[in-house]
Amino acid sequence: MRSTVVTFPSGRTSGRSRIAGVVPVGDRHGLAVAETPFHPLDHTWPDQPADRGTIAGMPVLDCVTGALSSSGEAFVGGDIPVRRGAEGWEWLVLHVTSEPLPVGAEVELAVDAGFRAGLSAGHTACHLAALALNAALADRWRKEPALDGLGRPDFDQAAITSSRIVPYGSVDVYRLGKSLRKKGFPAEGLDPAQVARRVNEQLAAWVAAGAPVAIDVPGPELTARRTWRCSLPEGEASIPCGGTHVRGTGELGRIEVSLTLEEAALTMRTTCA
Repeated sequence: MRSTVVTFPSGRTSGRSRIAGVVPVGDRHGLAVAETPFHPLDHTWPDQPADRGTIAGMPVLDCVTGALSSSGEAFVGGDIPVRRGAEGWEWLVLHVTSEPLPVGAEVELAVDAGFRAGLSAGHTACHLAALALNAALADRWRKEPALDGLGRPDFDQAAITSSRIVPYGSVDVYRLGKSLRKKGFPAEGLDPAQVARRVNEQLAAWVAAGAPVAIDVPGPELTARRTWRCSLPEGEASIPCGGTHVRGTGELGRIEVSLTLEEAALTMRTTCA
């Protein structure tokens, strides 16, 4: 097998390819193909869920990342013992099914386009909300932090502990502990409702701007280091990202966030329509 070529960064939701191998995934079968439109769950940062759909007419029960060592040993998801893209390893999209298919068979792959559309909208809205949150919190920093793509203090990257994309939304959790305070961000007196208002005002302006969104794709393989870009009025924003996205902020209708603060954790829930 060779590393899987992926077409989902360009928005593809269908394709035809040959079965390159079969990897056991529990008591199920992980079908690897030469080229796929399916977006798998990323084992290193599992923010965007796997695509749904069919392969050779069979339901794809899950879609995960697999890795094959130089000795031919296969690993799946969290059991992969090396960093993503490690040299000497083959990196695979595994379409998990209840029945195997013969190696070499040519198959049709079809992604659930409606589900993909919801995740793409949610993922773009998630990135925009993170940038807007950075802007809303910029004046609270007491030290010089790393900056985001728009030149603002990158609270999102400094504090995030988990991110989960859902159809037309996301849930992001930020830790406001000692380590963040040492970096120069005091959380005392933070008013979530006030911050949310500032974030939502910024998001409304960005949606109204109809800013184009693009994915930089340096190569066709699964492990290529892709970058999300958005040409906002304030400048070109960029975030490393392996997910799927809409093509412009105007497709999102309205983006709105709510913020809650509990036990030194700030949770941002983002929705778009």
